[in-house]
Order: sequence, then C-alpha cells, then structure tokens
Amino acid sequence: MSPSPTQAFREARDFLLAQRGRHDAAVAGFRWPQLQHFNWALDWFDVLARDNPAIALWVVNEDGSEQRLSFAQMAERSNRVAHWLRSRGVKRGDRMLLMLGNVVPLWELTLAAIKLGAVVSPATTLLSAADLADRVMRGQMRHVVADAAGAARFAEVPGDYTRTLVGGSLPGWTDYALADAAPAEFEPDGPTRADDPLLLYFTSGTTAQPKMVLHTQQSYPVGHLTTMYWLGLRPGDVHLNISSPGWGKHAWSSFYAPWNAGATIFVLNQARFDARFTLDTLVRCGVTSLCAPPTVWRVLILEDLAQWPVKLNEVIGAGEPLNPEVIERVRAGWGLTLRDGYGQTESTCMVGNPPGLAVRAGSMGQPMPGYGMVLLDTEDRECDEGELAVRLQPAPTGLMAGYAGDEQKTQAALGGAYYRTSDVARRDVDGYLWYVGRADDVFKASDYRISPFELESALLEHPLVAEAAVVPSPDAIKLAVPKAFVVLKPGHEPTRDAALDILRFLRGRLSAYKRVRRIEFAELPKTISGKIRRVQLRQAEDERRAREERGELEFWEEDFGELK
Repeated sequence: MSPSPTQAFREARDFLLAQRGRHDAAVAGFRWPQLQHFNWALDWFDVLARDNPAIALWVVNEDGSEQRLSFAQMAERSNRVAHWLRSRGVKRGDRMLLMLGNVVPLWELTLAAIKLGAVVSPATTLLSAADLADRVMRGQMRHVVADAAGAARFAEVPGDYTRTLVGGSLPGWTDYALADAAPAEFEPDGPTRADDPLLLYFTSGTTAQPKMVLHTQQSYPVGHLTTMYWLGLRPGDVHLNISSPGWGKHAWSSFYAPWNAGATIFVLNQARFDARFTLDTLVRCGVTSLCAPPTVWRVLILEDLAQWPVKLNEVIGAGEPLNPEVIERVRAGWGLTLRDGYGQTESTCMVGNPPGLAVRAGSMGQPMPGYGMVLLDTEDRECDEGELAVRLQPAPTGLMAGYAGDEQKTQAALGGAYYRTSDVARRDVDGYLWYVGRADDVFKASDYRISPFELESALLEHPLVAEAAVVPSPDAIKLAVPKAFVVLKPGHEPTRDAALDILRFLRGRLSAYKRVRRIEFAELPKTISGKIRRVQLRQAEDERRAREERGELEFWEEDFGELK
C-alpha cells in the first residue's frame, strides 16, 4: 500500500532534517516524494497545526506592536477565510492577485487559497496601475485582494474581478474583516491533484514584458524541501527572512521552507531598513536564523556586530552572489559563517551551501538534493565553465510547470534534455560552483572573457564602495574595457581622489587584462525587485561612447599620470 500524501511528504522532509551536516549522504539518498494528489495546506500544514500551540507567525512592527499566532490558530483562521472566499465566488482554478505587505492576512489568505485550489499571484505593493492592468489582463485574474493604498491604483484597472480590501473600507470593495464570522471548519470540494496550478509569478521585468511563471501544488511546497535543507531550518527555529511580499524569495523563506520545517516565521516591519533596530530586535526576540540579501548584509556589517549578542545559529544570503568581504566581516563579528544559495523564480533552491558543507568564500556551493546540475557550452555539451543548467530526465519536482500563456517559451525552456538558467558558472575540482555572471552580462575585452561579478567583488572590498556594477565600455583599440559604475558609502564624496584610490586598490587585486579602466560615480538603475539592471547601464554606455561623451563624475585610467 502506497503512503498517503502526508506520509510521503513527511518521509522526504524528515530524511533531509536527519542529513543535516552530511551533504553527500543527503544528495545520494534523497528522493522526491511521488504524489498524485497533494494539497500542502490541508495535507501538511493542517496536520502539523493540529492542537499545536507553537508560534507559527510572529510579526513585529517598528511602533512596538506585535502579533503572534500559533499553528493551530493559523489553521483555524485560514479555514474561516477559505469559507468566506468560497462564498464570494472563489473556486478551484480561479486566479487571485494578492497585493499586501507583511501583514497577517497575507499568510491567512495564501493558506486559504491553497485549501480552495485557487491560484495565487503574489504582487509587490510597488506596482503601478499599468503593471496591475497588465497582470489582471494577461494573468486572467478573477479576484483581487489589496490594502487601501493598493486599492486606489485599481481604480484605473479595468476587468471583471472581485475586490477585497484588507484594513479599511472603500466603495466597491468588500471588507476582509467579514471573514471573521465564517465557520471554523472547512471541507474541500474534492481532491487536489499534485500537478494542479498553485502560483503564478511575474518575473521582475528586465525584458519588455515580464514572463508568467506557473508553479503547481507540489513544485513550490514540496520543492521547497531543498530550501528548508539549505537554510538549515529545524522545528522550533525562529526564522527572519528580510524580503518583500510579491517576490519568489518571500515565498521561499517566509512561507514554505519554515513551515515545512515546523519553524516560526518571524517578520520585522519597518518603513526604511534600520540596521540598529534590526540588530536590537534579533537580540530581544531570540531570532535563531536570518536570511537577507547582500544589500542588507552590506549595511549590517557597517555596524560593530560583536556588540549585539544574537542567538543566531544560521546566517544566510540570497538574491545575488555574496562577496567574500561580507562573509569575513560577519564571521569576525558573530563567529558564524554566512552561507550563500542560488535559485530562480522558476525553481526552488538549486545550489547552495547547507549547514556542514565547508564554505568557500565566493562560491555558490554545491547542487541541492534532487537537482541534477550541469554546466553546458553552446552545443549542450557538459563542461567545467558554461551555462548552469538542470537535467530534465528526470525533472526535479521544484522546477516550474512552465510559462503561462506562452507554449513556445515553455517548450524552449523545458522541452529538451536541460533547463538552462541563463547564468554562467564554473566548477572546481571538488564540485563547488562559482558564479561568473548572467550569460548576457559576461563580455570580452581584448579577447579575454570578463565576469562582472568578479570585478564587482573586488570593488566592494574597497572601504569607500557601497555598490558597484561593471559593464563593457566600447574602446577603439581593445573593443571594450571594463567600466565600473560606483556608489560610495554615506559620508564620502565622489571625487577624482576617490577614483584614483579605487583604481590603485584594484591594481593590487586584479590581473592586468581584467582591471577596471574607467569609473563613474552614479546611482545604479534597478528592477522593481532591487536587482541591478546592467543591461540599462550597458546600453547607455554604448550610446555615450558613440557620441564621445563622458559623465561629469567619470574618470578614466589614462587621466591619472600617477598610475603609470
């Protein structure tokens, strides 16, 4: 007799928990659970939550207010919300755009939608009315949930969709508070297939039109067993993930991975990131696990971390590659090793440094259990430096179902032997993977291949540099030379002397063929998710070089006789 969906999921989850610190054994022994039917909210969360008083969700706001809800409370509350949503016409397969900040209803509504078999499309609160109109139309949204600030933007968004308002009342919108009176028991309208749709993500849109990434009832909930393993989460942990709702990383580390482990999701709300307030809260609330993007870590290490006696057991970086200097500063302050990981909206964690794996500063780590990772050349031949790809025979459970509404893109991505990530990496003799750059960002200078990430890592080691992005700058003799767009740390002025000091610093750290030859002090264009848009910098640089223009705060190596 085959195990129930709950048993199959638990066995896979418990295996990874037991292999903590034994990465080779985890990779060798892990098998994705084979599921025909699965509803994570009903088959896992509610089972975990039954009579469970442990804190599932802990929200701390900068005004000092807090909310703590147990697993049992979250299960009951999501039952009421599911009942209420059903009464409002939400049914299996309907698509719901969910645009909320880090408030308790975000988690209640997501659990409720899963129970109903609805498809959730998380949206950042930063979206414009034009963005929302695109999502409602292309995403075929039947339902919208927003707060008062977000609801105002929907006044310009046409469509036949229900409108639910969290935290107030507006004409034409139904008050979410009405869900309080719904029954506390919930019965689904039937079984949920494991390959039924669950999530619809819109990519961050560095191209003209964001792709719609579709995940299933198993690809994200079950797939995030690898994320749980990489983060090192265990039952009873208190995990803070610094991320905004609407992005895949929020679902990774502020929803599925912690609750897969039976850990507490800790949320810290602040209008502007405050390093000291964050560190004080880590200490006061006994947070045991912290995941944050490198931009946050670079701000945190400006403080003397040793002055905060944190109870952290695990510290993790995600979103962009970590620079070695950040890792060393965290280790010096707390005696903890900051671990990196890699994945995409289209996947769960594919590569990482799980607890127990010796971290090599700057490396992405090694493939996660259940993911067959390879490096490919342009002819799909495996190599030691090339495009990072996933074997699709068999395909890992954590990979997307495809790009909704675009069968051609889906077939191109998933129809062959490999799923290509568009990221370039190299592999060392011990199987560690090292990020080189986006396939479109790697460029040639004097016939040498240049990795922007390597040069940016060197720049970030300079004590004045807060952020940097490297692109090719057209050059009549060398075809292109590396140019760095640099943001300085607060309190430092973008001067000729600063540029000279940075160029001198790099001379001692980079080979001559890949040294930065030009520097411009400027703000960095970013996607709505906070990633640097190097493509925009590259296009602007091509146009300026064609006009033979230089920026007001741009300095070239040949400007400095001192460097000769």
